[in-house]
Amino acid sequence: MPEATPRRSAVLSVLPYAVMAVVTVVDVTAGPAVGFLPLVSLGPAFAGLVGGWRRTALIGGLAMLLCLTLGLYDGLFDSRRGWTALASVAGVTVAGLVAAVMRQRREAELASVRSIAEVAQRVLLRPVPRSAGPLRVAVSYTSALAEARIGGDLYEVVASPTGVRVIVGDVQGKGLDAVETAALVLGAFREAAHDEPDLAGVGARLERVADRELQGEKFVTAVLAEVGNDGMVTLLNYGHPAPMVLRPDGRVGFAEPPLAALPLGLGLHGAKGPEPYRADFAPGDQILLYTDGVSEARDPADRFYPLGERGDLLKDPDPESALLALRGDLVRHAEGPLHDDAAMLLLRYHAADVIGGTAPRAPGAAGRPTAEGRKGL
Repeated sequence: MPEATPRRSAVLSVLPYAVMAVVTVVDVTAGPAVGFLPLVSLGPAFAGLVGGWRRTALIGGLAMLLCLTLGLYDGLFDSRRGWTALASVAGVTVAGLVAAVMRQRREAELASVRSIAEVAQRVLLRPVPRSAGPLRVAVSYTSALAEARIGGDLYEVVASPTGVRVIVGDVQGKGLDAVETAALVLGAFREAAHDEPDLAGVGARLERVADRELQGEKFVTAVLAEVGNDGMVTLLNYGHPAPMVLRPDGRVGFAEPPLAALPLGLGLHGAKGPEPYRADFAPGDQILLYTDGVSEARDPADRFYPLGERGDLLKDPDPESALLALRGDLVRHAEGPLHDDAAMLLLRYHAADVIGGTAPRAPGAAGRPTAEGRKGL
């Protein structure tokens, strides 16, 4: 696929000359009775598809010269046929010039918009640190909009005094409204992650901001995580897909919350917020936080992506390469562009990064979350 666009551009670049050459050969061999001469105007018509106005003007001038030469050769200027053909070529050339100028302006505007989008991405979705505390971090983000750099999914990693705090979320809807909401939530998280003494306080701050600004009209599913050096991860889930946990021995499971909770922004409905819960997370373990653009990606047979069966793709020693392999498998499963934004954030706990070379598991823990209701861990 990457070679398809350059190949099409090359074909379109040659097409005006090829068309004029074919018209010339047919006119000379078949004679003026066939009436092919006005088709010389196809040259400047196709020229407006690629290249600038100067190239279009050059091909238009060439077409005018060719039309004049063939008209004299065929003796068509003794009647209106020659002048009509010449007028057709001139008219199409002018139309091609206008089209080329307008296309160049649109391309310049699109380049400007892309540049602004890239700046907005750096502000909204800043590059996450490759390492934070005892963790190595990798992130992958794919927008469902082909020309977009950002969308409605969000993520952030903050090293706070109490541990590494993480958020992955998914905003309802798409487009600029979703980007605005994502910016609101990320701004509140970045501030609260440094100020609040525990993860519940961070979540409460996000709930207040979301309820005040979104007023129950929009919502954001999100999962918050806090990792310290105690061999545990604390999670807070606002209606978001449960994180996938991978153990060094190959076991894969999902850290499900004990009770379901509403997404951020729906607190005005009076429902109780989520309760923090904990799961084992020690050296050698990995946690994948993701949005539903990953878990709900479908193949042509309408089958969901089997994320729980793809844990072996995350065995690469380099977390970025591991996540790249998982993303490639996701795209192959969909066999085409994704229909929803897809964000993945991989947290890998490394023993070498922990003081003393180890991080203890909680007493009595045997690789399971500490609250009931989790699956496969």
